[in-house]
Amino acid sequence: MFLTRIAVRQPVFATMIMVAICVIGIFSYSRLPIDELPEVDFPVVAVVTSYPGATPEAVEKDIIEPIEDSVSTLSGIDTITSTAQTGSAMVLIMFDLEVDSASAAQDVRDRVSQIAASLPDTATDPRILRFDPSEMPILSIGLSSQTLSAGTLTTIAEDEISTRISNIRGVGQATVVGGLPNEVQIRLDPLRQTALAVGAVQVTSVLRDANVDLPAGSVTDASTSQSVQVEGRIPDLAGFEDLIIGQRGGFPIRLGDLAMVGTDLAEAESLAMIDGRRAITIDVLKTQGTNTVAVAEAVRKDIAAMQADPAYEGIEIALIRDNAVPVEQSFAAVQSMLIEGAILATVIVFLFLNSWRSTVITGLTLPISIIGTMAAVYFMGFTLNMMTMMALSLSIGILIDDAIVVRENIMRHLHMGKSHEQAALDGTSEIGLAVLATTLSIVAVFLPVAFMEGILGRFFLQFGVTVSVAVMISMFVSFTLDPMMSAVWYDPASEPGAKRGPIGRAVARFDIWFEGLILRYRGVLAWALSWRKTTLSVAGLTFIGGLMLFPFIGAEFAPPSDNSEVQVEMELPIGTPLLRTEAKIAQVDSVLRQFPEVIGTYATVGSSGAAGQNQATITARLSAPTTRERDPTALAAPMRAALEQIPGARFRVGAGGGMGGGVSAPVEVKLFGPDLNVLKRLADELAEKFEEVPGLVDVRTSLDEPQPTLGIQVHREAASDLGVTLSQVGQALSPMIAGETVSEWTAPNGDSYDVVVRLPSEYREDITSLSSLPITATADGSGIVRLDQIATVEPSQSAGEITREDGSRSVSVTAGLDGIDILTASTGIQAAQDALDLPPGYRIGTGGDAESIMESAVSALVALLLAIIFIYLVLASQFGSFLQPIAIMSSLPLALVGVMLGLLIGGSTLNIFSVIGFIMLMGLVVKNAILLVDNANHHRRDGMEVREALIEAGATRFRPIVMTTLAMIFGMIPLAVNLHGGTSQNAPMAHAVIGG
Repeated sequence: MFLTRIAVRQPVFATMIMVAICVIGIFSYSRLPIDELPEVDFPVVAVVTSYPGATPEAVEKDIIEPIEDSVSTLSGIDTITSTAQTGSAMVLIMFDLEVDSASAAQDVRDRVSQIAASLPDTATDPRILRFDPSEMPILSIGLSSQTLSAGTLTTIAEDEISTRISNIRGVGQATVVGGLPNEVQIRLDPLRQTALAVGAVQVTSVLRDANVDLPAGSVTDASTSQSVQVEGRIPDLAGFEDLIIGQRGGFPIRLGDLAMVGTDLAEAESLAMIDGRRAITIDVLKTQGTNTVAVAEAVRKDIAAMQADPAYEGIEIALIRDNAVPVEQSFAAVQSMLIEGAILATVIVFLFLNSWRSTVITGLTLPISIIGTMAAVYFMGFTLNMMTMMALSLSIGILIDDAIVVRENIMRHLHMGKSHEQAALDGTSEIGLAVLATTLSIVAVFLPVAFMEGILGRFFLQFGVTVSVAVMISMFVSFTLDPMMSAVWYDPASEPGAKRGPIGRAVARFDIWFEGLILRYRGVLAWALSWRKTTLSVAGLTFIGGLMLFPFIGAEFAPPSDNSEVQVEMELPIGTPLLRTEAKIAQVDSVLRQFPEVIGTYATVGSSGAAGQNQATITARLSAPTTRERDPTALAAPMRAALEQIPGARFRVGAGGGMGGGVSAPVEVKLFGPDLNVLKRLADELAEKFEEVPGLVDVRTSLDEPQPTLGIQVHREAASDLGVTLSQVGQALSPMIAGETVSEWTAPNGDSYDVVVRLPSEYREDITSLSSLPITATADGSGIVRLDQIATVEPSQSAGEITREDGSRSVSVTAGLDGIDILTASTGIQAAQDALDLPPGYRIGTGGDAESIMESAVSALVALLLAIIFIYLVLASQFGSFLQPIAIMSSLPLALVGVMLGLLIGGSTLNIFSVIGFIMLMGLVVKNAILLVDNANHHRRDGMEVREALIEAGATRFRPIVMTTLAMIFGMIPLAVNLHGGTSQNAPMAHAVIGG
């Protein structure tokens, strides 16, 4: 081969090429960011709108339906999912993955802006948000103090600590959760309002206009130009009380006549608790594309600096959640496994070649290939993430294969008495076609994996490309560096009768035993060729037996990871106040702390846009994986059972650290139809049937219990007689009950406060006082129109939440799994669906793991089919035959038997990782057959009969086949046994490859 000839005759040039590969690779490695997952552009756009005080039905009709209609005609939309809750609406638009997310967001923004003016006046302007998986917090910092008030601590958290952290390079946002800032509170007195005939709208209008500085241009004389400004800012709190709201009988009515003015803590809208006690937390988000590990380390250093800073004395600053730790552990584990796998693979080489020089020559392929791949990873814009590192760890056994085959063949030619240079040229030339075919077969397998459809394909793109680049570099090194070093570096161990040390003599005895094994293999091969039908029958029965193992293995979309967290999602009845939720969280903390694995808890309510004060997310932090026997998945069931003793709450428990940030629901069935009452009945029936299916736990429906509401029914004739419109009623009640931020006041010391108009809590908590609230002044200004003059207040109920999908109302019934996999549960789930009597106009659909498994199975099947086709194309081109590739590929089905056994012994399931391992196996299995058939072809050209050629080829290639197979197996053992923790999710892939 021309590459080999150049390398052997120009050894310095070949060496410099290898040095250049290493230098560029090391340079690239130093600049590669480390992250958990590959960066994937998800074209998902959310439209979020607030509609204070509106029921879910009103939100659906007034906000969601107009937005859905406006965006539904955009091209490339996959699904539109909407959620209507009390006072808020969210429309989630998912586009096809081929659509650019920035373009999608702009298209949505343009469409929504066209209908924004037609939305209700009391609704806020719709916010257009792009979804980004990296916007999950990488760190959570807890703040508490025994000496500072909640308001002071919140001010320090918002104005100093979060600002300081936000300025760290790579930090995108630092959000304060559970803070209670100070605010200027204007507490209206409805009795005084009634007496003075002043409505709330009049008060808010004056406050909004009075506390501002207004520019009025500039005045210029001959020498200077001076700006003119109307100074309306209120200098102190007393200035608020002196504000004139209106005139009555020629006398001014001041704000102090109508309301109490003062500063106080804002009413809590979110809550954070550490170990069952109220605290303030700061969630840290990184910017897109930055190094997770580097950002986390910089934040940790800043926390340590603040802890030692006297300015923060009396404030406990602690890191309560660090999502960068699993990334660091996984990265460190893969680094260790790369080294261990390389050492084990190299030991196998020494065992078979009994030459430390041959071992060095062969082993150099590994570092050069790995380092060279770093350059490709860097220049292609990839990161060091789970996929690229998994690709490198799985490639260890493959990368040394080509070098083993080439060096073993060169050694064989040396034993024929040839010179080192001639043996290097002849040995590489003889085996070159087979090595090229095996490498191209592996590339042919992985390129379809890189271009799988859907989200799965986006994640495995970096995996497939990394493996393909690594094996191509490995082949290049095997065709250049290995023969060059074999030619210039004399190897005494290649001489017959060479003197050896104790280890060499022990290995020599192994070599004698192995030669005897080759002789016995000759006999087995001769018998198999003589009894071909028997051999084929045994192979067929073995294949059938392997398929029969499938039910014992089970299936799931992805194996759970151990991030040392168990997540508990708590749901209380609709309308539960925050104080009640806080008390329940404290109870959950005391229950979870009974488990010895739990070292602390962290709970949030209303953070990151979470729904309602009746829902809380509690994270139980566990000790390190090496110090406990139970993983988060094993702890979920006993924790769920222990939490059942807490009355009045529903819980969902699962392993933490999922991509969506919540507890996953592997089972999901969706019901679609127009009537919420019918959907509720169907969902309740299905949920009852799910409760009867063994292994299904945490059965829930997405339709909340009805929310208690107070319906204000306006008498239109009476309102018209008094000159009051429907919008005036809403505008008057909203600031009094919900509260309204009308301005921002800057205190003399420079602190900023929101100015909030609201009724005192005693009026807002008393339902009977609602009907007597003042609405607006009468037409002549002599009196006030009260609510009870134009409306009646009646208790009623409304839906707690309304969900829609693609324009139809929908309800989801979800469940978790306990002790069974989705495949085993599918029979009971399907039976429950079949037993449901759906009225006309109603339909059913599936989601959860079942949908994900179906989608990934189709993608994997297409990738597998393409891999087989590409392998055939490569082999047919290499061997110049239509039939020989079929003979080579006949070993593919039998690999499935080993896959099943490997998964069964390793305790793994059939999931996306093990399926990718099986596809990877396609390229590895044909490698052995290629070596065998290629050598048989050489013997056939030398004049041998087919039978003798096959037996001779089997004996000749038995050693390199066993060497490469063992090198690959031993290279993957650290990954298969999860030696260092942090890589348990990837283990099924190694189990599948080793078994196959």
